[in-house]
Amino acid sequence: MASIVSSVNSNSMDEKLADLKARKAAAFTAGSPRSIERQHEKGKLLARERIDALLDEGSFHELDLLARHRAHAAGLEEHPYTDGVITGWGTIGGRKIFVFSQDFTVFGGALGEVFAEKIHKLMDLALKVGAPLIGLNDGAGARIQEGVVSLASYGGIFHRNVQSSGVIPQISVVLGPCAGGAVYSPAMTDFIFMVRESSHMFITGPDVVKTVTGEDVTLEELGGAMSHASKSGVATFVSADEKACLEDVRYLLSFLPQNNMADAPSINASDDPLRQCDLLRTILPPSASQPYDMKKVIAEVVDDGEFFEYFPHWAKSIVCGFSRLDGRTVGIVGNQPMVLAGVLDIESSEKAARFVRTCDAFNIPLITFVDVPGFLPGVDQEYGGIIRHGAKLLYAYCEATVPRIQVITRKAYGGAYVVMNSKSIGADLAYAWPTAELAVMGPQGAVEIVYRRELQQAANPAERRKELVAEYAKKYANPYAAAERGYIDDVIDPAETRAKLIAGLKMLQSKREELPRRKHGNMPL
Repeated sequence: MASIVSSVNSNSMDEKLADLKARKAAAFTAGSPRSIERQHEKGKLLARERIDALLDEGSFHELDLLARHRAHAAGLEEHPYTDGVITGWGTIGGRKIFVFSQDFTVFGGALGEVFAEKIHKLMDLALKVGAPLIGLNDGAGARIQEGVVSLASYGGIFHRNVQSSGVIPQISVVLGPCAGGAVYSPAMTDFIFMVRESSHMFITGPDVVKTVTGEDVTLEELGGAMSHASKSGVATFVSADEKACLEDVRYLLSFLPQNNMADAPSINASDDPLRQCDLLRTILPPSASQPYDMKKVIAEVVDDGEFFEYFPHWAKSIVCGFSRLDGRTVGIVGNQPMVLAGVLDIESSEKAARFVRTCDAFNIPLITFVDVPGFLPGVDQEYGGIIRHGAKLLYAYCEATVPRIQVITRKAYGGAYVVMNSKSIGADLAYAWPTAELAVMGPQGAVEIVYRRELQQAANPAERRKELVAEYAKKYANPYAAAERGYIDDVIDPAETRAKLIAGLKMLQSKREELPRRKHGNMPL
């Protein structure tokens, strides 16, 4: 009798396992052969191929593989497994990561109720566990058939984006269309990656723009990767193709901690922490009005010249990015004399402010290289709100509690000097090269204002102006008056910059600073 029961149970289990296998096989090929073919024809990877390229081999654990929509009354005849999005967790470089990948081969990757519930569940889990969340976006927006349910479902994602902001790193990778309300989730994450020619983001497409405004614009011009990377300041990083893009995501994560309670990662550095930077003694041109490349200064100072630039195509008068010093992650901000003489304008202030706040949220020390002649003058800048936007950068630095070190290489004029992480707004250490010029403004402008009457009455105004400029430069265009008052901690040989920064960061490792208790500050948005 026992053997008969055993046989029945065995057959029953075999049947059930066969049924499970068939269901999972259907889930793994949820898209039609034609839709899969079309995806590949566009040069795009499938949702699962993207996960395989992103995560460590064999590390992915899927959630809700067998989920299906329940909107049968909406006229959706098909109800494929996964419902158009793949969710789960895995590892990148051995570190735990949560990921969702929208599947364009199922309902065009359009979001419905179950699709969103899967993402909600994943986001909740990532926040509870304290691990980065990566969204691979390739979808047609809200699922029209599910109506307002889809819109409410987006709201659930947006709410969770805000709950997770500054707690876990959130990375959006746009690998296809991302339109309408769908763009707001990536917009609230920490970083957005796009791919040239195949990624598009916009609130309204070219047809609607043409109807409403009469403007003719192509899809690429309106919402392509380079438009958002160079004009709108939406795309943080742009890659040539999907595989390069996913490799860049892996690289970015090597600089970021798991969450806001963890320290920024460190590696065993091969670059000597005491290495002299002899190139920096000759990098500045003889005239203060001549440009030089701040990226070369950064490359000389950091470990092995490694610098992953943030928004490299936008607001180029300021340079931001991630590097390492003695193996530890640092965030670097520097004025770029090669572009608009390194001035602060509306866009560069916003770019740097966001970078400073990102680093502060994730315990990444900040190094600021200063060569700033001031804020960009002009009617457009004033009407565009340079006061308000410049205040964002000032606010971001004042609020930051991570270790902060300032290095003044050359010009440090006026309010722009104060804004660029000066000692007076909380920099822990401030160094200056002997070439530093700390003043309210440049010698030319100062002489024109201070000695206006004398110049009007001079027998030879041009000659007298030249004398006064030389006199002013000698008296004020140097770091020593600031050093006497303690506004800078030391005037250093440029060759010592790397060693000084590493020693300063080591000293500041145990820095603890508490902000006043409050709900939140009121940033000048």
